[in-house]
Amino acid sequence: MKWKKRTPPLGRSERAPELPDHRRAMRDRLLAAPVVPAPGPWRPVFAHGYGVPVGGLLGIGFATDPGTGRDLVMTVSHDGHGLFDAVTGEKVARDPDPYPEGGTPDAAADLSCPGPGPLAGSRVRIAGLFGGGLHTTTGDGWTLEVVTPARPDERILLSTDGGLPHSGPHGEGWWHIFHSDHSTFRAAGFSPSGRTIAVATSSDLSLWTRATDDPRAEG
Repeated sequence: MKWKKRTPPLGRSERAPELPDHRRAMRDRLLAAPVVPAPGPWRPVFAHGYGVPVGGLLGIGFATDPGTGRDLVMTVSHDGHGLFDAVTGEKVARDPDPYPEGGTPDAAADLSCPGPGPLAGSRVRIAGLFGGGLHTTTGDGWTLEVVTPARPDERILLSTDGGLPHSGPHGEGWWHIFHSDHSTFRAAGFSPSGRTIAVATSSDLSLWTRATDDPRAEG
């Protein structure tokens, strides 16, 4: 069968429809908002603006350190599995050769991988290239959003105003804290405890932490 290119009728265009005024205004506000530091009580875990390099990063997941009770972040990459302390940023474990069994989360129905180091014997659900997701809210009112006002670069918004459309000024109730204009976005979200924010791209992991004893923080 020979396929023929369809020609649009006269007077009609193949261009995408124009955005309604309110959506265009929202897009323009998001594009105009620069990257700013996350507000207190959040602080970055790593000194570099794009966190710590993790080559070929496929996805991340959260777990709890059985010894300290701190949040841990597990990374799954082409170089194996890693485990980071979400408060200090220390790499507490690494498994460079988890293959062939359990190397990537797509091998499991729940998108999980075997945990390294102190998580040995357990499995961690991974969000990233193969699907899955992380918490987008905390029990005490923080929200994390992934927006793409201009493809292909995702922007990460942290807010206390309930999320889009963010009627207040940038920096008052909502903050643009990360822009994945350097690598492919993988995942972003809060830990189940609500004490950690993680953003992963194909090349790096960024973390923010806060101290809280408030049980409402748990998302």
